[in-house]
Amino acid sequence: MKTEVIKIDQNNMDTEALERAAAIIRDGGLVAFPTETVYGLGADALSAEASKKIYAAKGRPSDNPLIVHVVEFSDMEKIAQEMPEEAKKLADAFWPGPLTMIVRKNDKVPYETTGGMDTVAVRMPNHPVALELIRRSGGYIAAPSANTSGKPSPTLAEHVAFDMDGRIPMILDGGPVGIGIESTIVDLTEEIPMILRPGYITPKMLEKVIGEVKMDPGIIASDSLQKPKAPGMKYKHYAPKADLILVDGEEEKVVAKINALAKEAVLLGKKVGIIGTDETIDRYPEGEVVSIGARSDEDAIAKHLYKLLRDFDEKEVDIIYSESFATPRIGQAIMNRLLKAAGHQVITV
Repeated sequence: MKTEVIKIDQNNMDTEALERAAAIIRDGGLVAFPTETVYGLGADALSAEASKKIYAAKGRPSDNPLIVHVVEFSDMEKIAQEMPEEAKKLADAFWPGPLTMIVRKNDKVPYETTGGMDTVAVRMPNHPVALELIRRSGGYIAAPSANTSGKPSPTLAEHVAFDMDGRIPMILDGGPVGIGIESTIVDLTEEIPMILRPGYITPKMLEKVIGEVKMDPGIIASDSLQKPKAPGMKYKHYAPKADLILVDGEEEKVVAKINALAKEAVLLGKKVGIIGTDETIDRYPEGEVVSIGARSDEDAIAKHLYKLLRDFDEKEVDIIYSESFATPRIGQAIMNRLLKAAGHQVITV
């Protein structure tokens, strides 16, 4: 299969290209497209066979649920068995945007889309290209991140092409994404709504709208052996080829520990990568040292994370040491992704 990459300007959209992409989805095929979070790999969410193609292209475990993308809140109502009152409040506050809500599904959504579960995850992306593609293709696109399973999520069309060339017919190249980490996922089927994946929409933001929310204990802890209710809960995700080890603690101790580990690894003949910040990169004499941004700029850290991990793949490093990023607002989301990428390898100093 030849993969066609089509550049598309969100401010001046090529309607002919969008219609071609929508036709592929209507016919049961796959199209990668930009959202505000990461690039998605889209198929008809109401087609069991189309959803199966997503799992095959990604090499994704079939019990890992897909997120259904919609353009209207009423579209969500049509695939839900029941609609919790919190859903409308959250949609009014955060849609379109990086929030996914889990509700009980009805028979319109095949189990192939939901990973065999009786619930469905739904969101409305905040990206003109994504919204127009969903609208033209029939209103329901199942779309996980457009990478091979386990690798860092794609924030550029080039990342998608690296992973998906020859596996899918089309990639819509809308340029760099805006946020860079996946949506917050909140489960509304629980008595108290539960966050299953942290993201740009924080617990405090949710609580202002619907009151108390709980955090799933597996978010920062090691992976649960239970069946995942949301993408990314059960499996190692976002991982570069090299081993990634996080070092957590006070800044001085973290820098000293990473330098000691890097020196030891270099002596053993390993090529080392180091993820620091603008404030610390000058203090690492060994290895391929990159800054993820300033600690004061959480949005930049989130936006650069996956690209840095992919860049280390290109540099063919053997091991990566990273500072931890417990920043005030979305630090939990950033650490969630790093912990998944590291397979929960953390050194505390």
